[in-house]
Amino acid sequence: MGVFIKVFIESIAQALQQLRANKLRSFLSLLGISIGIFCIIGVTAAVDSLEDNVRGSFEKLGDDVVYIQKFMWGDPGPNWQRYLRRPDVSYKDFQAVSEKVNSAQVISYGVYIGRKTLKFQSSNVSDVDFQAVSYGFDELVKLDFQSGRYFSPTEYHYGANKIIIGSKIAEGLFGANDPIGRTIKMGGHKFDVIGVLAPAGKSLIDIFQYDNSAIISYELGRKVANLRPDNAFGNASISVKAKDGVTIEALKDEITGVLRVQRRLKPREEDNFSLNTLSIISQALDGFFIVLNMLGIVIGGFAIFVGMFSVANIMFVSVKERTGIIGIKKALGAKRFIILLEFLIESIILCLIGGAMGLLLVQIVITGLSKIIDFELFLSSSNIILGVVTSVVVGILAGLIPAWQAARMDPVEAMRK
Repeated sequence: MGVFIKVFIESIAQALQQLRANKLRSFLSLLGISIGIFCIIGVTAAVDSLEDNVRGSFEKLGDDVVYIQKFMWGDPGPNWQRYLRRPDVSYKDFQAVSEKVNSAQVISYGVYIGRKTLKFQSSNVSDVDFQAVSYGFDELVKLDFQSGRYFSPTEYHYGANKIIIGSKIAEGLFGANDPIGRTIKMGGHKFDVIGVLAPAGKSLIDIFQYDNSAIISYELGRKVANLRPDNAFGNASISVKAKDGVTIEALKDEITGVLRVQRRLKPREEDNFSLNTLSIISQALDGFFIVLNMLGIVIGGFAIFVGMFSVANIMFVSVKERTGIIGIKKALGAKRFIILLEFLIESIILCLIGGAMGLLLVQIVITGLSKIIDFELFLSSSNIILGVVTSVVVGILAGLIPAWQAARMDPVEAMRK
């Protein structure tokens, strides 16, 4: 064990000596490793940050929730025209699912009313996304309130003129004043503000982005707007959360049976509705992120390939310069594997230094970009491990032939040279 430690320490010293003695040559040789690690880890770090952000957004949908809608997620191609001919999801569908699906824990219905203009005294905010929802909506979406509350059962049942608004609307209408209890107008209708939603965090894909949205109860929506589900592209959906212990497939089977009866579909008729789940999106994302990662590996692979030959060149020169020392060591009884190990470790140390330079460059770049763009980039521990492992592998490959050449030298011939 002591021999290996001694060899390891000597190899580190030799590697550092090579760097000090030939600074320019060593820098240019290690530059290829640094660029390769930068390309590979930079791309994987960016992809991991993107994936974490996107999947975090989609996780808000819930992996135990089924979304009953007109269109199927991720299927925009040949079935487009067929989806257009489907009936939109209706309130009667919602009632049937609520009454007959026993494996559901929470069921919610939502209808997108359109974009409206909200007014308060002389202030107004245009293009507000208006949505009418059923009572259980907040249990599925987990609304985060900056101030105020959700509808009470009585307010919902009687369709009271109450409204929940997003943070941008509150700022646009009231500035720094408290919106709760104030009365705002939409068209000829008045609404009392009972809740303000917290601002959404930084996210590339906002599934539930309510900063510029207004939510009213479905019962109130029936009084102030036309909620008939007659939009060709589908403006209504039902969200069904499974009970504890109920699989998503079992829930979908029960929903399918209930809706087929509700819509009076014959046994041979295909479903005229779609049951969407998070897994549909996840499968599509998996392939997308694999392609991005492979792209980074291919781009960085060329740079590392060049860097590997550069390090190999350093090692060949190092073997040539230390031929006499190698001969003396072998004459004194040093075994082949000791010489082999000495040069391999030296090559690995050189590549690790190059890899560390690449990782440091990645950290600097992503820190700078995170401050410039509205999106957080990060260098994960798995990215760092990948960079270190790649550097070690490249070091082994680059130093294997020179180390083998040194280990096979004849001690007498080596000392003569």
